[in-house]
Amino acid sequence: MYDKEKFLGNSDYSKDIEFHLHSYTHPQTLEDEGPHILSKGDGIYVYDETGKRFIEGMSGLWCTSLGFSEKELVDTISEQLKKLPYYHSFAGKTANPAINLAEHLIKISPVPMSKVYFANSGSEANDSAIKMIWYYNLARGLPEKRKIISRKKGYHGVTLAAASLTGLPYAQNGFSLPLEFVRHTMTPDYFNEANKNESEEQFSDRLASELEDLILKEGPETVAAFFAEPVMGAGGVIIPPKSYFPKVQKVLEKYDVLLVADEVICGFGRTGNMWGSETFNIRPDIVTAAKALSSAYLPISAVIISEKVYGPIKDQANELGIFGHGYTYSAHPVCAAVAMKAQQIMIDRNIIANVKQLSKLFSERIQNIKNNSWFLSHSRSVGLIGAVEFGYEGNKKFDIKNKIAAKCAKIIQENGVILRALPGDIIGFCPPLIIKEKQINEMFDKIDIAFKSFDEMAIHLK
Repeated sequence: MYDKEKFLGNSDYSKDIEFHLHSYTHPQTLEDEGPHILSKGDGIYVYDETGKRFIEGMSGLWCTSLGFSEKELVDTISEQLKKLPYYHSFAGKTANPAINLAEHLIKISPVPMSKVYFANSGSEANDSAIKMIWYYNLARGLPEKRKIISRKKGYHGVTLAAASLTGLPYAQNGFSLPLEFVRHTMTPDYFNEANKNESEEQFSDRLASELEDLILKEGPETVAAFFAEPVMGAGGVIIPPKSYFPKVQKVLEKYDVLLVADEVICGFGRTGNMWGSETFNIRPDIVTAAKALSSAYLPISAVIISEKVYGPIKDQANELGIFGHGYTYSAHPVCAAVAMKAQQIMIDRNIIANVKQLSKLFSERIQNIKNNSWFLSHSRSVGLIGAVEFGYEGNKKFDIKNKIAAKCAKIIQENGVILRALPGDIIGFCPPLIIKEKQINEMFDKIDIAFKSFDEMAIHLK
């Protein structure tokens, strides 16, 4: 049981355990060990209640791209709160920050787009996209065209519909999910899923063929859309072969299936371009975005839709008398203002150029971890997102019950870097985009020390 004395009488620990239901947390472990309370942030660093400093190597949850103490963002929030702290977007109402942000997102979209709808999280954005897709097909007289295909290991959120798209068991087990309209196809995980002697080109052909077979099995008249992250983040930082998306798109176009690019993690510079769609030659009909949109300073997300999708939606809404979808906080003026400022900072400080400049060093340091650790089987990165995967003697896997990645991540945290263990015994890296060369080396120097100390423990887990 929880020992109050263990935490030196700090009542916040006991209150948290008594009253707070955490996301993605093992309840008994929380009761036994207590929460890790963070109290301050400064650039790429965060500090806990004891004053210990950590490099936030995951940008929080892949999101705080501009760091934890950006004064311009804080000032923007304060200024907008004084002007107009809230308004909605119902019945034709709006506020200037939302107008300006919508215009900006259309201008920077990876392909020509028409309209932006604002929500409050990536999950809400993907839920909204599903509803819009169904609305679009009903408007075209295709009521049966409503099945959505996503990919195993994909992550699209945790609302009922978004969690159904998510191809990870932990988001569905115990919740009676997925819902009936979702189907899952293979993930483009060449390292783990390729056949012996299969080239990346052949692997991409096989996955495109499997997708086509699935569409034909379900009936093209029933399949509405395909959701895909450019880089699959929470599923293990899975980077697709270059030929994967072009081949998949040919299949989708053949059967009138919309492509939704889930840019919640990849959007706004993470892969070395403004959008992951640009990095991987994706031509989406719909883009969903969140996280770095506001550098996570306030909740906001966006659904960006093409004219192809908007036209039928507009016509049906005119016929029905209203577009009957909306959230109280959609296009919230304070959230929109800070998102617009975050986007302006990206331009003014040339953040994407910083990502491109540092991506080679970032990749080399990740590769060095793998080269110097017998218990790692693979490393990968693009831009400033990457991962190492545990395994040995080629691609033998540790027993998943050993939770080897989680054990290693804990040692890394004790050494001053917060990272995240991902499904499949993988550790992800996703530092703030403002990180400097010296700080990348500082981060990986600490990680290297942690991995060396982990070596003896790993031997006993084979």
